[in-house]
Amino acid sequence: MAITTAMCNSFKQELLGGVHDLDTDTIKIALIKVGHSGTYGAATTNYSVVTGASDEAVGTNYSAGGQPLDSATIALDATNNTAFLDFADEVFANLTISAVGAILYNSSKSNKAIAMFDFGGTVTSTSGDFTIVFPAAAHNTAVVRIT
Repeated sequence: MAITTAMCNSFKQELLGGVHDLDTDTIKIALIKVGHSGTYGAATTNYSVVTGASDEAVGTNYSAGGQPLDSATIALDATNNTAFLDFADEVFANLTISAVGAILYNSSKSNKAIAMFDFGGTVTSTSGDFTIVFPAAAHNTAVVRIT
């Protein structure tokens, strides 16, 4: 099936409704396995969709649910009138796994989906670090941004 990199539509509505507090809630990232059966993208609403389809990656030293992200920072680029959210790059240590994408979700708010990421192919780690590198914290590159 397919993964489309997108901010989830439900997240956009929940953000306007005050559901998420992105710099204090626990935001996690979980990996999606090669050969997954689901279709994930803007319409994805919850991490449970991925686990319900048994599409989360499985590997040595990988825990179901993924890992919490660190150093959430909300900033404003007043020149470009854009607010954005940045995280430190996430390192899954000593992992043996293959994944094709990931889901970013808020575990403090009933695992509500924030965004889906397609890696553009299979990414593999064998007894090594598997690192999710977040884009630069800027108005036109941050992973979560409002213009």
